[in-house]
Amino acid sequence: MIAIRPATTGDAATIAAIYAPYVLSGTVSFESEAPDTRQMRQRMTASDGLYPWLVATSGVGDDAAVVGYAYATRFRERAAYRYVVETSIYLSGSVQRQGVGRLLYEALVDTLRAQGFTQAIGVIALPNDNSISLHEAVGFRRAGIYREVGYKQGRWLDVGFWQCALNESMVPPVEPRRFADVGVVRA
Repeated sequence: MIAIRPATTGDAATIAAIYAPYVLSGTVSFESEAPDTRQMRQRMTASDGLYPWLVATSGVGDDAAVVGYAYATRFRERAAYRYVVETSIYLSGSVQRQGVGRLLYEALVDTLRAQGFTQAIGVIALPNDNSISLHEAVGFRRAGIYREVGYKQGRWLDVGFWQCALNESMVPPVEPRRFADVGVVRA
């Protein structure tokens, strides 16, 4: 059984372990060193209650194991961007291509909608057909590509941007609500 819940700092070690293979043996992440538990905990707490971090768990009760995570962060630093988020998702190899990613990402998108954000941006190192399929399955559409902007594992990589409209862009805009006040939402 798969359940979606808010991530806690107690999940940081497992989240770091899920993320490490993406950093160390692939080109999905442009980081060159995998963050440890402390660094992952700092990333999680940097959201300051505004941006959601969610985990997917498999199992029941105390035996439930974290098998994936998804989160949103600030899209850009300037104040005018505060209504837009950048999203990411990572899954344990044992649950890839089994629908867990879609459940987790749908919960993230639904939560961001409930918070009042207007757009979500997914940034995908290319090629990555699985990530593209997942993003498009939950409502993201291709917005553009930056050519040869990342160099990893001896080659230049393109980065694609996928965009998902979350809410109407009202004038004046409504400030997004904190994740700490909304919680996980599933439509």
